Amino acid sequence: MKYIELGQDKTKVSQVVLGCMRIPNLSEKEVLNLLDFSQDHGINMLDTADVYKLGTSEELLGKAFFKEKGLRDKFFLQTKCGIRKNPHLYDFSKKHIIEAVNASLKRLNTDHVDSLLLHRPDPLMEPCEVGEAFNELKTSGKVLNFGVSNMNPMQMELLQSGLDYKISVNQVQLSICHTPMLNQGINVNMFNDSAICRDGGVLEYCRLKHITIQAWSVLQHGFFGGVFLEDPNYQKLNEVLERIANENNVSKTAVAIAWILRYPGNMQAVIGTTKTERVALSCDACKVNLTREQWYELYLAAGNDLP
Repeated sequence: MKYIELGQDKTKVSQVVLGCMRIPNLSEKEVLNLLDFSQDHGINMLDTADVYKLGTSEELLGKAFFKEKGLRDKFFLQTKCGIRKNPHLYDFSKKHIIEAVNASLKRLNTDHVDSLLLHRPDPLMEPCEVGEAFNELKTSGKVLNFGVSNMNPMQMELLQSGLDYKISVNQVQLSICHTPMLNQGINVNMFNDSAICRDGGVLEYCRLKHITIQAWSVLQHGFFGGVFLEDPNYQKLNEVLERIANENNVSKTAVAIAWILRYPGNMQAVIGTTKTERVALSCDACKVNLTREQWYELYLAAGNDLP
């Protein structure tokens, strides 16, 4: 496993993060086994959210922490808030953030989370109100670091204007088969669809501001369109993945994740698997150092073009 520094205290966290959105499909015993296995393979960071199965993901983590003493302290724990259900909307009000964090802490059976992300942009947010919520949570020791998910640079700039603490993380969708954030830079000033800037240069912004980039849906195409591994629609990509995997004595999963980690920003890959064997394959990504030639070959094999 490889590690990067995250947050104001520069905590060393694994480049591969265990995403816990799907653990509600597991039993309590299976969740505990998954956490122990991940920790044994070098993963020391967990990512969840209050909206995942309406809190069930957090509850299962909390039960695991209660059952195995000391397990909580082995992980850098991150959760998210800001999405409300019934009715479905986004809410960055101080009241909601404070209430959401308190509810998450209770479900997680812990007195603090190491990182809190605002889940999706709320157009009605008041930066200073968010700042008040963050100050209260930081002062009370309930949240140590703050970040966002799925925000563009100007949204982060607006939010940061009301904060006393630096935004540490932006969690965004990125895979070999979902590359709009890269395409617009490669095709700058071109009359083609790939040149359309849909995110305001978020990758470059995060590098300039030293914000950790957490990629989600790292093996998916489209918006939860499915896994591209073994997908006949991505035959050429799978052939290149297979060849590079064989050359490095790892799996195609490892190569696909290594492609993300090759980006020179402060990168992490959030994996959503609930299978221990897939956790092991994912962790092998840190064994692979893709050359520039291999990185571009994979980019092109996924169906992208270079001008």
